[in-house]
Amino acid sequence: MSPELGEIDEAALEEALRGDSAKALHMLADLTTATDESLREQARKLAGRIMLDLARTGVAPRSGSVRLQPVPADRGGDLDVDLSMDAIASARAGGRVPHLDELFSRDWRRPDVALCLLVDASGSMSGDRLAAAALTAAACAWRAPGEFAVLSFDRRVRVHRAITATSAPVETVTGLLELRGHGVTAVAAALRAAAEQLASARAARRITILLSDCRATDEEDPVPAARAQQELIVLAPAEDCEEATALAAAVDAKIGRLRSAADAPAALAAALDR
Repeated sequence: MSPELGEIDEAALEEALRGDSAKALHMLADLTTATDESLREQARKLAGRIMLDLARTGVAPRSGSVRLQPVPADRGGDLDVDLSMDAIASARAGGRVPHLDELFSRDWRRPDVALCLLVDASGSMSGDRLAAAALTAAACAWRAPGEFAVLSFDRRVRVHRAITATSAPVETVTGLLELRGHGVTAVAAALRAAAEQLASARAARRITILLSDCRATDEEDPVPAARAQQELIVLAPAEDCEEATALAAAVDAKIGRLRSAADAPAALAAALDR
């Protein structure tokens, strides 16, 4: 996939994704942490677009009254020049045409669901964990383009995209690939932060997605904060899901078990549509 210093063979990557998407995603995520700066940046930009493309799994549910909403420009509608101005200016400064996934349009949509993704960044963030985080964020962008937030957490909670943000989804996805792991896992604090984000959402259905093994290490019981969510979906690694399964059972949450990062979009779609 990287035949020369600082280069990625995109044709080889596409072939690898068709053959073994889980392994290819793992390798691509690892390349985003490469020591070579040129290779690292190329991998991040390429990964962001690939994750968004792979995340188009399932059909978003439709309910509620129709409203004119900002959506990614590649989903249709009329170009919103005001929301797209930063991307247009940045592309012009670089002497290129802006990509559709950098622009916004306005279209008549139903604000039926708002999503807040919580990414557990308390352990080593590389390979499959990085890919799972980025791919799940991309899936959230497709399922709730008008209202989705992305937070990561260890001891502290970090906001990568607020529920009210209008930044291009690719920026959020690419940003997650810069995550590095830390020690303590504050699950309860993360759940409270998600509730705060979703409190300002317009959608009637507000869902927290917890991407974690749910092994809280800060000695605070996450069950009360989990019960306070309007709706909770837990996505956990299939090989380490005991605590996640127990938490989901305790609060009647839905759970998806991921064998690899490639499972994330389908697992999220299945949980949302159940």
